Amino acid sequence: MRPGTFIRLALVGNRTDAARLALTALSAALAALAVLAALSVLAIQTPPGDPGQHSEQYTNALLREPGLRGGTAFAILLLTIPVLALAGQCARLGAPARDRRLAAFRLAGATPGQVTRVAVLETGLASLLGTVAGLATYLVGRALVHRPDVNGQLALPTDVLPTVPELALVVLALPLVAAAVTALMLRRVTATPLGVVRRARRAGRPRPWPALLIALGVLGAALFEPIRQASGDGLEAWVFGSVFVGAFAAVLGVILGVGWLSHWTGRLLHRYAGSPARLLAARRLTEDPWAGSRTFAALLAALAIGAGAAAFRAGFELREQLEREQNRRAGYDDFSNGQNAFYLRTMDLVDLAVGVAVVIAVAGLLVMLIEGITARRRAYAALVAGGVPRATLGVSILWQVLAPVVPAVLLALGAGYTLGRMLNPDIVTGGDWEPVCRATAELCADPANRDSHIEMVLVDGVVHSPGVPLEQLALLGAGAVAATLLTAGLGVLFLRSSTAVEELRAT
Repeated sequence: MRPGTFIRLALVGNRTDAARLALTALSAALAALAVLAALSVLAIQTPPGDPGQHSEQYTNALLREPGLRGGTAFAILLLTIPVLALAGQCARLGAPARDRRLAAFRLAGATPGQVTRVAVLETGLASLLGTVAGLATYLVGRALVHRPDVNGQLALPTDVLPTVPELALVVLALPLVAAAVTALMLRRVTATPLGVVRRARRAGRPRPWPALLIALGVLGAALFEPIRQASGDGLEAWVFGSVFVGAFAAVLGVILGVGWLSHWTGRLLHRYAGSPARLLAARRLTEDPWAGSRTFAALLAALAIGAGAAAFRAGFELREQLEREQNRRAGYDDFSNGQNAFYLRTMDLVDLAVGVAVVIAVAGLLVMLIEGITARRRAYAALVAGGVPRATLGVSILWQVLAPVVPAVLLALGAGYTLGRMLNPDIVTGGDWEPVCRATAELCADPANRDSHIEMVLVDGVVHSPGVPLEQLALLGAGAVAATLLTAGLGVLFLRSSTAVEELRAT
């Protein structure tokens, strides 16, 4: 098969296929923009001389101070996690129709390997179009917002640009990763002339092994400060990269853990069900517990990042409160230097970004629910034909959505807050640092070896721990559950058209 034929087969399809390609391209564009923004922050050059010298050409302290750029880039990269989760959801849009199209290719004479390459090429091309569009948007936006103020300062790092290899890596690496993930997901799928079947289905109940990923992420966050202090400035980028990988592992553990939560929620519903709707929901949850991981992926990722941001906000608020108390005791009339207020304003931007991510995730959730109802329309139509009221089916869908999402939201909030809390240590005020020898009496008495065992210990210091932001966490959780309930209600509206008796003849 010629390359041109592969490309044509990958891009043909109905309106659902076009929507899947467009949403995949949009997700890739958003991810590329986030990575390019992080690379732009890291591309800022520190003026020669003192390594801590500020870059005064920027109005924002996050860009001026060298010590804040790594954290800024890290925070921007974290926002790519819900975008990547959304991309995974978009890839499943119109899956039944795509399966029938792949089966038609097999019926026309294509080999299983060729059909797999068509599916992989479809995702790769859509992602490539998205990354190219993201790069174009980045370059055009960079030129449009490059407007120095009267002092010649810039609000954004539009005077720097990532290197050409970095730009090429962003444009090409994301589509390659998307294509590789698609090929990995299709490794147990066979396209036959009669349809798409799985060579092996997941057997048995899900295991709680994703908790290991969450523990790995929390452990990496707990070791962040000691490793950063021991590594020095030379390995700062490596340390932040390791923390990003740990945070990604924790969020992935939360998403994959929904399968275990869905299974046990279904078992509990089945044991204590008092209505047919709950029995139907319980059976569906236990039959396919991994559906929750696919449906709520982007939402849970956004919630985990939002909970981590709430932990950082609590730390900044505590620092500002301690500064104000210290200034009042010093007679400065509650004067504050405004540094922590600046951090709080920055957290407002992070919260706004999390809100946008939640909205995107809810939109993806609506698409997945409608797609699930459409894909199971024959089963629902058979139930209605057998005498099951449509209201019972609608209530069962609501139970199927809400039963696993409540513990999943709690898990995402808990994991995200724990990560943020580990990266935001306690604040110590007062006291004095005194040298303490951490060795035997003989080594401490030896002047030649004593200095290598000296450790500075804070004596008589007061430790202040940031409070748990229960109000913000509750707002995040309640908002997510309410949005899920509203989305499920909108999805149920498509139930009537999908349960007509004529759907029993659908292929």
